[in-house]
Amino acid sequence: MPMIRLTAPAGALTERGRQSVQRDLAAVLLRWEGAPDTAFFRAQAWSYLTELPESAQTTAEDDAPRFLVEVTVPQGALSERRKAGLVEEATKAVLAAADLDQADALRVWVLVHEQPEGTWGAGGSVIRYADLVALAKGQPTDA
Repeated sequence: MPMIRLTAPAGALTERGRQSVQRDLAAVLLRWEGAPDTAFFRAQAWSYLTELPESAQTTAEDDAPRFLVEVTVPQGALSERRKAGLVEEATKAVLAAADLDQADALRVWVLVHEQPEGTWGAGGSVIRYADLVALAKGQPTDA
């Protein structure tokens, strides 16, 4: 079950972007993870937006807003090709939500955190990657 979190300075996103970026990022993550487009999997793709207070983010150079996208997935869920596609598309989604263009892409960092097998739990049980694959294929699991 994937999770995605965008950290951004308050006011850095457009109003429209602020309203849509969480669902946009969740959809990007599900697509690159290869999950089926079903209500069940969409409900499991948790998306968070953390807005930092004024002056909480800066660099040694300037105060232009920077954006951090953190993605947590089960280990093995994303191949190198899928990670690359996820990073590219998540960056584009954040740039669009902030009304920025590709020239600002270095202001968006995407970190992919892979949860080792046996360290992800939901519903009171440990969820294994094989369980998720079986769910995606519509097969029963023993989770």
